[in-house]
Amino acid sequence: MIPSIPQSRALRLVYSAYIALFFVYLALPLAVVAAFAFNDSQFPSLPWAGFTWDWFFGEQRPMIGVFHERPILRAIGTSAFVGLCVALLSVAVGTSNAFLFNRYRFRGRGLLYVLMLLPLVIPGIVLGISILVFSSTIANGLWDALRHDAEILRPGLVLVILGQFSFITTIATLVISARLQKFDRTLEEAALNLGADRLTAVRTITLPYLMPAVVGAMVVAFLMSFENFNTTLMLVGSDAPLTIAMFDRMKEGSTPLLNAVSLLLMVGSSLLALVMIAFQRKP
Repeated sequence: MIPSIPQSRALRLVYSAYIALFFVYLALPLAVVAAFAFNDSQFPSLPWAGFTWDWFFGEQRPMIGVFHERPILRAIGTSAFVGLCVALLSVAVGTSNAFLFNRYRFRGRGLLYVLMLLPLVIPGIVLGISILVFSSTIANGLWDALRHDAEILRPGLVLVILGQFSFITTIATLVISARLQKFDRTLEEAALNLGADRLTAVRTITLPYLMPAVVGAMVVAFLMSFENFNTTLMLVGSDAPLTIAMFDRMKEGSTPLLNAVSLLLMVGSSLLALVMIAFQRKP
């Protein structure tokens, strides 16, 4: 609805109701998941059996809490490790890509930019299968030729990190590029005129300006890595990240323990989003 165009009262009411229903549609499933994390029952469903903290702090089965469930805690640690590695790699390469595509003109630049964007339109499961087949082919070739088993190319955390990095780095590039395009290059030229070399000018002038976008890209990359499932499912080994561990638990039957994990993830994601917003507001 365009505010400058006069609208009837009925139309405004309908539009407001639509907006309200839209947000209810988004929030209601999350609210239900959060509510059943406190249900004193072994099943996340009605009827409501009473309020309990056991699905967070319980120490005895069958109502053992998140903070005492070692497989879940180990999976959270694995996801955090993978997410941090992916975030650092994506931001480092994304910053380099941003400078490459914003500062330089060269033959094949357009084609290279399209190739960078391709992972975003390829389904995650197809991307995971492709990486798995490629790495397994190389590993098998090394074994046939040299009798060397390249475990790094077998399903495991390394492949999970590389698989997620292959498309998350594109997001980081776009986030950082958007801010770099607004940068006034005369500030760098002034630093050069005052005696600084190119690297010093970029390090002391440009990178501090890009820091809000860098932090935002790192938060986005971490969250995308933490919640990724399709690509991870194809590349995971014995150390399962949280999404795979929860999927395996779902196959055995859902319990409010998974609701408790989901609630903690919602709170953690919200806090990281607030950090990103705070840095994005910096001039």
